[in-house]
Amino acid sequence: MKIPLIAALPPPPKLSVELARLRDQAAERAVTLREVIYILQGRAYLLLVLLLALPFLTPIPLPGLSTPFGLAILLIALRLSFGQRPWLPMKLQRKELPAGFLRKLFAVAERVLRFFEKFLRPRLTFITDTPLLAQLHAVLMLVAALVLLLPLPIPFTNSFPAWTILLLAAGLLERDGLFILAGYVVFAAGVLYFIFLGEATATLLHELVRWLKG
Repeated sequence: MKIPLIAALPPPPKLSVELARLRDQAAERAVTLREVIYILQGRAYLLLVLLLALPFLTPIPLPGLSTPFGLAILLIALRLSFGQRPWLPMKLQRKELPAGFLRKLFAVAERVLRFFEKFLRPRLTFITDTPLLAQLHAVLMLVAALVLLLPLPIPFTNSFPAWTILLLAAGLLERDGLFILAGYVVFAAGVLYFIFLGEATATLLHELVRWLKG
């Protein structure tokens, strides 16, 4: 019987398992982003991107969170877009997630991730494994993060970029090109939504000026 010289590497743990480990270790106290990166270990930065995007999946913007979280995602995506190892400045690494934040986040996150995991699998891997394409996906993630940085008090202005980031990060983590393509579709839908908002605002202002002029 032939014994292989190199044993096959075990598959990485599921996203929900890795994030559940984070929840178990730091659910009831304030934790810094640096601690989160340490706990998540191997796939830390893409998992961190995924985690930071989760609070913005709801239609209603979250004041106070979009700017620091969007900045962290932007800096990680910026490094990835240049094909460099992700990194965050120490000031952002010291940013605290409030006590109980992870527990509340995981109440929704686990359902979302377990649903995703029914469909996530390696496919269309040339989309995720080609270095130039991977950098292009990071550029799209960067643009979506820029939108998150804008504290716009308008429904869905955060959810479109958040879903884009979530789908891209999950697709890159699990080498699922179909999820990457879905991220592009959601991003395009978000662009159309912003165009609609702009046109609706312009029409409203035009009508308001007409009304004021009598």
